[in-house]
Amino acid sequence: MFPLTGTALLTSGAVFGFIFGLLLHRGGVTNYNVIVNQFRLRDFTVLKIMFTAVIVGGVGVLALKSMGYAQYNVKPAEMLGVTLGALLFGIGMVVYGYCPGTGIAAVATGSVHALVGLLGMLVGGVLYALSSPWVKANILSVADLGKKRLPDLTHVPDWAWFLILAAVAAVIFYLIERNERSKAAQ
Repeated sequence: MFPLTGTALLTSGAVFGFIFGLLLHRGGVTNYNVIVNQFRLRDFTVLKIMFTAVIVGGVGVLALKSMGYAQYNVKPAEMLGVTLGALLFGIGMVVYGYCPGTGIAAVATGSVHALVGLLGMLVGGVLYALSSPWVKANILSVADLGKKRLPDLTHVPDWAWFLILAAVAAVIFYLIERNERSKAAQ
């Protein structure tokens, strides 16, 4: 069953990609207004979906790793690159109204403006590929911590980080739901 290779891997990728897009659509995050209203602090659907995905994914990764079916592929913690990338991603998400995943799912629903943004993402990907040697030499090498994870840096085990994240998510879910109930009662 594990590991998948060849056609089985490609097929499972297509099936899970379709399911992911369907769940994004069903969750409402293929709607431009839902994304924009997250940034306006008026609709927390995106935050709830992201926390749910992180928690479910975290359980899956911890389970697969503990059973020996997965291993971590840790990328270097290139802090300047991560910071600039996060800033660019956030600006792009605010301007576009979608993240890459929700943008592709919105294209699948027939959104023309999402299609224009998808073309922009492809152009941006090509430009990044062309500038990659310069980025690697001048940005990624600055504040590079190497292949580190929070458990490595803090000496707190994976499961404890996961429990902390789950507790934070639970508190945020509670606060959002309480706020939404109080608004509905008014």
